[in-house]
Amino acid sequence: MLVGAKVGGATPLVIACRNGHYDVAEYLIERCKADIEQPGSVTFDGETIEGAPPLWCAAAAGHLPLVRLLVRAGANVNSTTRTHSTPLRAACFDGHYDIVKFLVENGADIEIANRHGHTCLMIACYKGHIRIAKYLLSLNADVNRKSVKGNTALHDCAESGSLHILKMLLGHGATMDVDSYGMTPLLAASVTGHTHIVEHLINAEYGLVTRQQRIDALELLGATYVDKRRDMVGALALWKRAMDDRFPADGSEPIPKPKDVPRIEAYDYAVEPSNAQQLEEILADPDAMRMQALVIRERILGPAHPDTSYYVRYRGAVYADAGRFSRCRQLWHHALDMQRAVLPPLSPLTQSSLFSFAELFSYMLAERARPPLRGRIVPPVTFEDVDPVFRKALSEIHRGMELLDSKLSIDREQTLTTLQRVLVISLHLATLMARLLDEPECTEEVSRNIHKAVYSLVKLDIKVRQGRSALHVACSAESRGGRGAVVGARAGRGCRRPVTLSRVARR
Repeated sequence: MLVGAKVGGATPLVIACRNGHYDVAEYLIERCKADIEQPGSVTFDGETIEGAPPLWCAAAAGHLPLVRLLVRAGANVNSTTRTHSTPLRAACFDGHYDIVKFLVENGADIEIANRHGHTCLMIACYKGHIRIAKYLLSLNADVNRKSVKGNTALHDCAESGSLHILKMLLGHGATMDVDSYGMTPLLAASVTGHTHIVEHLINAEYGLVTRQQRIDALELLGATYVDKRRDMVGALALWKRAMDDRFPADGSEPIPKPKDVPRIEAYDYAVEPSNAQQLEEILADPDAMRMQALVIRERILGPAHPDTSYYVRYRGAVYADAGRFSRCRQLWHHALDMQRAVLPPLSPLTQSSLFSFAELFSYMLAERARPPLRGRIVPPVTFEDVDPVFRKALSEIHRGMELLDSKLSIDREQTLTTLQRVLVISLHLATLMARLLDEPECTEEVSRNIHKAVYSLVKLDIKVRQGRSALHVACSAESRGGRGAVVGARAGRGCRRPVTLSRVARR
């Protein structure tokens, strides 16, 4: 009973294997007859892994003697966590080559993927573990296998920037497939800014890519230079190369830029240059270069790709930090509209965008209450600023409620949880509007509009987890303090780069 009991979700054997206590594990197995397959919860790098068998814990932590002990005792080398991660994949994640080799020699299946369809070869390539990748390839690992989201080992390698592994993959027949976003490994390298990977893949002698793909890669890499490296000169050089490719001097058929690309207000109606002279002219205007980067990224990646909205939000945050709050709001609205158009209801990315607005307005209100810093004057927050965001938040709630009422197969409890998060953000926005009632500039008409807006939230008659209404949530711990919960936060805090769990997480 004692050796099977859990503390913090973990049995004594799981704890011993996680922390490398060989003598304790040996005693628990041989003397106490502990169940060597009984899973538990463990934490790695701040991430909680549920349902991890002892062997998985030892392999993930790099304890080879414990791995040998468990296998000798009869542990299943292909046992998995709750998210279908094997001990072999856990060892591949952190580059424990000796454990990888031992597990394979004792029957571990190299092709078992986790819940995201991400294989041992994929994670070894993403993490840059050359020796492990080479070993798995020598065992004829499926080099072109796709994950749930359509990425291959070549995508992962292009994102991580390991040219040596990339060459090995190509030597074993890796192909330039597209993932669910339509991204090739070449575009993946351009997005992450791995110039050496891009240059290798577009090398004409390999014949891996078409002329159009080469042009897109150079243009997208230039956009990455602007936003990620702040290298305007380098970006211009890449865009010039792409322009020369579009209009080659040898008289080949030109490939002009698309003419039907819409001009977007948030990007100052920027139009992409159509010749080298126009390219030279925009170098003198940093803002024009930044807008070019956003226009190019949206054209090539499309609005559905997470990086498109991420960099729009990032640029808005930079403007906010520079005191250009109007430009920030304009860009953030465009990003939010893109997300709501292509993402499912209650998406975490949409939630993040809405919360960033709440943080921005709270920050502006807090700064206005303080003496100006170095003469910087923060403009007032008006009802016209908050109301459009509030309406979009309510629309997201309505979409969530429709999802719950639909006959679609969904995780109802999880949907209610995410719906509650959006409700909390909406309550924060409502509280910010209520603060405007105390402002001297608040007219009777503005007061009436604020009350109407808040009533539109009440009228939704929303019910979240445990049947709680908006009033219940407003009085609960997660919403207590309302305006104080976000006051003083920097505008850009919500613009974190999206993490693709299928690629980098242990799960």
